[in-house]
Amino acid sequence: MLARLLPSDIGMARSMLAPRPERQMRLRLAVPPPRRARMALLVAAGLMVLFLVSLFFIDEPLRRSMESRINRSLEGYSVRIERLRFNPISLSLTLENLVLRQSANPEPAVLEIPRLHASVEWKELFALRLVADFVIDRPRVHWNLPQLRSEASDPTPVRERGWQKAIEEIYPLKINRLLVRDASVTYVDSDPDRPLELTDLDMEAENIRNIHSRDRVYPSPVRATARIFESGRGSIDGHADFLAEPFPGVHAVLRLEGVPLESFRPVVARSNLILKGGILSLAGRVEYGPRIQGVDLADLTVRGMKIDYVHSAPTAAAEARRAERVSQAARKVAQDPRSAFHVARLRLLDSEFGFVNRARDPGYRMFLSGADLEVRNYSNAFRRGEAIVSLDGKFMGAGPARAAAKMRVPSARGPDFDLDAAIEDTPVTALNDLFRSYGKFDVSAGVFSFYSELAVSEGRIDGYVKPLFRDLKVYDRRQDAEKSVFKKLYEKIVGGVAGLLENRREEVATKADVSGPVENPGTSTLQVIGRLIENAFFRAILPGFEEEASRSRR
Repeated sequence: MLARLLPSDIGMARSMLAPRPERQMRLRLAVPPPRRARMALLVAAGLMVLFLVSLFFIDEPLRRSMESRINRSLEGYSVRIERLRFNPISLSLTLENLVLRQSANPEPAVLEIPRLHASVEWKELFALRLVADFVIDRPRVHWNLPQLRSEASDPTPVRERGWQKAIEEIYPLKINRLLVRDASVTYVDSDPDRPLELTDLDMEAENIRNIHSRDRVYPSPVRATARIFESGRGSIDGHADFLAEPFPGVHAVLRLEGVPLESFRPVVARSNLILKGGILSLAGRVEYGPRIQGVDLADLTVRGMKIDYVHSAPTAAAEARRAERVSQAARKVAQDPRSAFHVARLRLLDSEFGFVNRARDPGYRMFLSGADLEVRNYSNAFRRGEAIVSLDGKFMGAGPARAAAKMRVPSARGPDFDLDAAIEDTPVTALNDLFRSYGKFDVSAGVFSFYSELAVSEGRIDGYVKPLFRDLKVYDRRQDAEKSVFKKLYEKIVGGVAGLLENRREEVATKADVSGPVENPGTSTLQVIGRLIENAFFRAILPGFEEEASRSRR
């Protein structure tokens, strides 16, 4: 085969197989020597170090930028962030010592967050959903009365203050999971020594962006527990719709146990109420959203509460205005189809209810002790039928007292209810403060009873009140030894009037008819009952005493 090749062919083959100088050079350049490899590694390491150093120094510019953007979003509040740390590997962000202040009342801070950690929610990333996971540790919320009043007087609605935009400035991804650990909420009213506090508050909310159950009304699970006023406990377990407009909605089971009510004493004092003791427990469901605001409680129980309503001349005008505002609010709630309030059973056990009248001189206090009040099937506008009320206790701590009522749907002309009440065998000496206030006398012996039946319907009141005195004795030589001669003479006259009214069973009785139109069709049921007690009960207890007192002075 080779013998057949021409010499020219052999030379051509040799030239093709011989290595060319330029090809050798290219091969040498494709395989760098060890020194060049080391330089390349050093350059790569330097770039990595430069990148990490730049990340270290970028934290502060990023903090300032975020703080500025948040403050531009908020109205009436400002934020200060002490430190920011960004992790490029995990794409996470950590804020330290975030403080929120109200511009009108900067001290104390409304919110303090020692640590807020935001990151990608990796389990959702695997499902090709890019959302965020927020963890907030030990946040402290603090409100006081001036801050609350400033918030209430601000004409800009809360939802238009830029809160949502401010939160979005913290992390570019939408929050899908929120975990709050060991939070506390404190409200200080007029008495700084009696703050209202929620502590050990833990909350978890998931699926906030509705990425799993778009067809559900409340797709996001929400759970929260807290310690209330040191000794009470509370929990919420339900679902929420965080994307509802114009504000989020929630539907959850609510439980409270052992909550001490005396912590509310400074708050209720502004309504002329003096509160002592009381332990609250309740269980039911709460639904609050753009289309409905409802409370449906299976049981609400308060034990050992003592509460007085204090009436005085300086506060009389304010009391009237407050009663009108409460009445208007009650009518508004009753007429609002979005509002639904229902309590299957409400109980006030072993409690004391009192009325203190400081508008008279001297003043007096009437009270019912050892009271057990039970209300069944109560709802706004009585949408679930009539409510049944029963009450038992000791009038002035001594006389057995009972009352029963049925409350029905009010008509356009006013409330609709029936009320039966009875007080029996109360020592009359327990009423001496009342007698001194209205008749300028007191008694030394006797027994008092009281009976009443009332019906209010279609704008009209019908019924009666009947006080009954037995063995009444106004003047006692030993009791009245220190009194003046004129005072003794006056009490003898009053005692003589009572003696003229005595029947064969040694009883003094009057029966006052209570009939006529309801003065104001917009008056609530509780207002009507209160006025009946004031105008009928107290006046009927003192039949003719004020008139006889004025005669004795002439």
